[in-house]
Amino acid sequence: MEEIVFGLDIGTTKMCALVGAVREGRLQIIGLGVEPSRGMRKGMVVDVSEASIALARAVEKAEETSGYDLSQAIVSMAGEHISCTNNRAAISLGKESSGGITVQDIERALAAAQGIPVPHNRQIVHLIPRTFVVDDQTGVRSPMGMHGSRLEVEAHIVIGAMPALQNLSQCASNVGIRTEEFVMNALASAEAVLEPTEREMGVIVADIGGGTTDIALFTQGKVWHTKVISVGGYHITNDIAVGLRAPFQVAEKIKIQFGDCRPSQIDPAYVFTVEPFGGDKIQVGRQDLAHVIEARVEEIFQLILQEIKRSGYTGLLPAGIVLTGGTSQLRGITKVAERVLKVPARVASPKNLHGLVDTISTPAYATSVGLLRWAVSDNRLYHPHQRQSDWGRRVSGFLKSLLPG
Repeated sequence: MEEIVFGLDIGTTKMCALVGAVREGRLQIIGLGVEPSRGMRKGMVVDVSEASIALARAVEKAEETSGYDLSQAIVSMAGEHISCTNNRAAISLGKESSGGITVQDIERALAAAQGIPVPHNRQIVHLIPRTFVVDDQTGVRSPMGMHGSRLEVEAHIVIGAMPALQNLSQCASNVGIRTEEFVMNALASAEAVLEPTEREMGVIVADIGGGTTDIALFTQGKVWHTKVISVGGYHITNDIAVGLRAPFQVAEKIKIQFGDCRPSQIDPAYVFTVEPFGGDKIQVGRQDLAHVIEARVEEIFQLILQEIKRSGYTGLLPAGIVLTGGTSQLRGITKVAERVLKVPARVASPKNLHGLVDTISTPAYATSVGLLRWAVSDNRLYHPHQRQSDWGRRVSGFLKSLLPG
């Protein structure tokens, strides 16, 4: 019997409903619905009714192409309401652990790690084990079966605002979909585009979407730092629209058709025609456009650099930065990233896709594909609000992914 998984990527620019089927151990894309976003701003719902209408159309298309009536989904989340912190917790191992550390022991340690002060209107969304300590032995990746008297865990915790998450759930509920789990955009995108060696050596993934840039830093195979930056492709387009006094839709087309981040490499004589608000057509230099784009893109990478410094991993990312999301397709964007961050940079699309993949084999669909990969991965991490019956399965899956063979 095949397993059907459903992801809803509710973004600032587009809403993507993606259906996958696990067949003979391989994920195959069998349904797709894409609709321009409405009622969204900077990754957050600002009009439930409008957002629900757009989402309904995307879901309807996904159901038509897949042939399934869908009832629950894993949902992406973004927005400046998301924050992260780190915490350590330790437990004593009693005589009942004389046969080695068990899933229940790890469960108790992780439960202790989430014991941090959380405001009443916020909730823990991800609790991600980074490393374990058994007695005095540090750097333990999987304590399962090890012997000791004390187990300590260091965890990365992602927290979201309950109203923002409830608004997303409400939009899904309005179209008959129950939210099974929220997944931060950057973590979903990482599932779709990162190589295991990159995670191990040290890498940062940056999903540059329409309203936000979502980043996650990985090292030693684990998430070490996350952040949502409230700047994205929308702001580049807005700069163009303001500068040219042109409609936003016109500015977006100009960005896609003529946009570049390398003004020094563009012929100063290259011009194109623009029709601004209520006026005659004007000639615009492509090099001038590139200067505007370069300035905003530099700002994005300066903000990413601040987060790298905050994480303590400046100069410790040999695998560099992996860019994804729709805005990562800007010409020359890797050159700006390398100049500001002084690390290697590449633009990545979802890899190893099967089925209906023509539309989604671009960086813009990394989060959408990543949601499905997250759903079927053995490395799904502990979700603090899941059903208790799933607790052991998730922890076991996490540990299974770390065990040899």
